[in-house]
Amino acid sequence: MIKRDWMGKLRRTAMVVVGAAAIVGMSTGQALGAQPPADDVSPQVVGGSPAAQGEFPWMVRLSMGCGGAMYSDSLVLTAAHCVSGTGNNTGITATYGVVDLQSTSAIKRTSSYVYKNPGYSTSAGGDWALIKLSSPITGAAKLPIAMTNAYDNGTFTVMGWGAASEGGSQQRYMLKADVPFVNDTSCKSSYPSLKPAVEICAGFTQGGVDTCQGDSGGPMVRRDANNAWIQVGIVSWGNGCARPNYPGVYAEVSALSAAIKAKADELGGTTPPPTGKVFENTNNVNIPDAGSAVTSSVAVTGITGNAPSALQVGVDIKHTWRGDLVIDLIAPDGSAYRMKNSSSSDSADNVITTYTVNASTEVANGTWKLQVRDVYSYDTGYIDSWKLTF
Repeated sequence: MIKRDWMGKLRRTAMVVVGAAAIVGMSTGQALGAQPPADDVSPQVVGGSPAAQGEFPWMVRLSMGCGGAMYSDSLVLTAAHCVSGTGNNTGITATYGVVDLQSTSAIKRTSSYVYKNPGYSTSAGGDWALIKLSSPITGAAKLPIAMTNAYDNGTFTVMGWGAASEGGSQQRYMLKADVPFVNDTSCKSSYPSLKPAVEICAGFTQGGVDTCQGDSGGPMVRRDANNAWIQVGIVSWGNGCARPNYPGVYAEVSALSAAIKAKADELGGTTPPPTGKVFENTNNVNIPDAGSAVTSSVAVTGITGNAPSALQVGVDIKHTWRGDLVIDLIAPDGSAYRMKNSSSSDSADNVITTYTVNASTEVANGTWKLQVRDVYSYDTGYIDSWKLTF
């Protein structure tokens, strides 16, 4: 995390990953105009690992050096301290759909309007803002926000393009990390100025894993009762990056959700019901343990032209160790789009999520395949169902 000044709070804008030698560093401007001149809005993820393409499809990188999440096709939810104020604003570029910021598949939009929570600087104010895009990203993956505090506990996941060490440069590739919930009493002992009504803390007592410079405004998430991602926090501030006894502080989304939703509705950002044509395969396909890849096919017909730049791939795979799995979407011409890499440390069950794929160079009609391979021994599973939404 980064302090507002070196005797006080550190504003986050980037995630730091310690020891990730394979990550390519990239210097990025920070959102200095978004808060008082002494503020630094560049938190990062420390102690993390590379995120797979499509793993967090709703994630957005903002050009001032912050993160955000797609609330709707035309709205990005981020931190108030990342923006300078409310009003028309065409100076922010949102990058969506990639983990590599230099990828040619990136979808970019400029901003048209910014809303900064007017109560942010008050004792009860929350660190949130909405950025309206100049044109919608039709069919974009959206991250639902927690409307109750039922999920304000357990282990959370954070991600971003922030620096890999305190004061370091921001990253080209998205990083991710898991952090445990820290109760208000413990957090307030580290931060006497904590606002428990609208802030939530997460991190390890021993430090080592945290968000930091460059991660500000990005989401803190966990799985809900249906194993889908839900946003419980917004990267806000902290003392340094991954320091012992100083957890990360996040805007508590459940406490702010009514105000966020009301303003999003006012800005025309209510997520519309899906209107695309859906093609689905519900036949089970067993996935051999540490064996060859298997596929499940969907025949697409009646679509004019190419597939969209934000093709939605809904996946329901039952497996007892999802880190074993490598998942690709295979286009009708045989082109492969990697949606998930294997991870020996990801021991959770099942892959139930929606990936976003830029398939705009592919002809829509034809046979598309979900290809899944188990690359480690002992655990097994099957493809339950999957679907494409055009």
